[in-house]
Amino acid sequence: MEVAANCSLRVKRPLLDPRFEGYKLSLEPLPCYQLELDAAVAEVKLRDDQYTLEHMHAFGMYNYLHSDSWYQDSVYYIDNLGRVMNLTVMLDTALGKPREVFRLPTDLTTYDNRLCASIHFTSSTWVTLSDGTGRLYLIGTGERGNSASEKWEIMFNEELGNPFIIIHSISLMNAEEHSITTLLLRIEKEELDMKGSGFYVSLEWITISKKNKDKKYEIIKRDTLRGKSVPHYAAIEPDGKGLMIVSYKSFTFVHVGQDLEENKNENLSEKIKEPLYYWQQTEDDLTVTIQLPEGSSKEDIQVQFLPDHINIVLKGQRFLEGNLYSSIDQDSSTWMIKDNSLEIFLIKKNEGLTWPELVVGDKQGEFIRDSAQCAAIAERLMHLTSEELNPNPDKEKPPCNAQELEECDIFFEESSSLCRFDGITLKTTHVVNLGSNQYLFSVIVDPKEMPCFCLRHDVDALLWQPHSSKQDDMWEHIATFNALGYVQASKRDKKFFACAPNYSYAALCECLRRVFIYRQPTPMSTVLYNRKEGRQVGQVAKQQVASLETNDPILGFQATNERLFVLTTKNLFLIKVNTEN
Repeated sequence: MEVAANCSLRVKRPLLDPRFEGYKLSLEPLPCYQLELDAAVAEVKLRDDQYTLEHMHAFGMYNYLHSDSWYQDSVYYIDNLGRVMNLTVMLDTALGKPREVFRLPTDLTTYDNRLCASIHFTSSTWVTLSDGTGRLYLIGTGERGNSASEKWEIMFNEELGNPFIIIHSISLMNAEEHSITTLLLRIEKEELDMKGSGFYVSLEWITISKKNKDKKYEIIKRDTLRGKSVPHYAAIEPDGKGLMIVSYKSFTFVHVGQDLEENKNENLSEKIKEPLYYWQQTEDDLTVTIQLPEGSSKEDIQVQFLPDHINIVLKGQRFLEGNLYSSIDQDSSTWMIKDNSLEIFLIKKNEGLTWPELVVGDKQGEFIRDSAQCAAIAERLMHLTSEELNPNPDKEKPPCNAQELEECDIFFEESSSLCRFDGITLKTTHVVNLGSNQYLFSVIVDPKEMPCFCLRHDVDALLWQPHSSKQDDMWEHIATFNALGYVQASKRDKKFFACAPNYSYAALCECLRRVFIYRQPTPMSTVLYNRKEGRQVGQVAKQQVASLETNDPILGFQATNERLFVLTTKNLFLIKVNTEN
């Protein structure tokens, strides 16, 4: 049986700068151009029944401005007249008005429960479009940007159920068959969820194909993943054979058309049944206890230990299998039968590490905390609390002062994971536990490759390029934004985050007006000395701030190598950041 590989992200040390001295505020003015829109952006505000954090992540923080990565400095938005509007910049001083390239056939104002319309640029000649009502369009565009050949024409148009937004799409050409594979996101009501928010996240992976002899495109494959959190990142591999997801809570494939009553019965039985196993731990080892059926013998039990995996089979039936939270010493781990119970002893490889769970993602067991262990933990933490309002700070163990924590030290979300799913078996093949490596943003560096994602590593922000073809080194560290992980944490009102495809700068914007730009270090034209160390500074990284002349909230934000595009309800702003040679 194949087991998902536990992987790690390999940082390229030459791309790190341990002597980075911080960003210097530059007062150099940034050229900023403002275009007034003919019609307001088709913003869809959250309804009263869309009250969860997941609704806010997916729809409340939606980026209404879309960058065409196949053509430089070309952005799109959809207005409240149902028009897809495009602005392509050739010369900043000769900006034209955004032009209409397509109009949605449906009247969006007649739908009460619609989502925001979404668009994804599948290839240089194909676009995937959703009107937010549950209808998907495949549009052949011709060569966009070429007025002679550009013509947006609907090639596929079908109702796919509840409203969704498009996350990603790719175009595949195999011999005589052309396929479009797309990823759709929904947040759906779960009636049986008694403890949680009452909603779950659905990712539908759809393939639409046409053979030369056929006259139209048809859906040939539909698969659905379910999870409890909106993914930070989800993208289909360029060959269509796999899918990568970065999320706080794990996703699993579900069978389409599974009987609803069967699901209800399973969910209800899960709520009332006893834990499948009990487990406890010390600093050195873990003990797992499983109640055996009457008459069980040693021959009925098979336990397989791997460094990061466990597999338990009882009477020919798989009882428990999965990736362990951390590594074990498989040679020293053992098991025995005692009083009609199976006891498994796992020896930790990382002594002193406390495991929050035994098997990653498994909720069938119950953790039993030893009373002596609880008392020892409480004693160690005693000095962090006090009944006195202002305890004496000169004591041997002074209390923790929350005011000493900086903004960058506070990270509320638990550990996220990066998973790769196989498109045929629909199983997880690779898992990376991201730990405290906070997800920041994604960017398309090469439209023929998967989007890159940026993670916080210590104080830096590191950019990773997925390579699905390299099984041994699937994620490549391609760029570093020094200290950006630390800097961005202090921006409490940040809404969107982006960087230039050539990594020359990163930028973030607040909900209103302000845009912050962080440039890569560049050589100094004048002599500058570090006063503390008395040495000459060769490079300086500049920080710049732009303030937009508007009181409307920022709805969209995109970065190209030369420009930043900022979309508000009634205006599109263009900030000239770089001048390419």
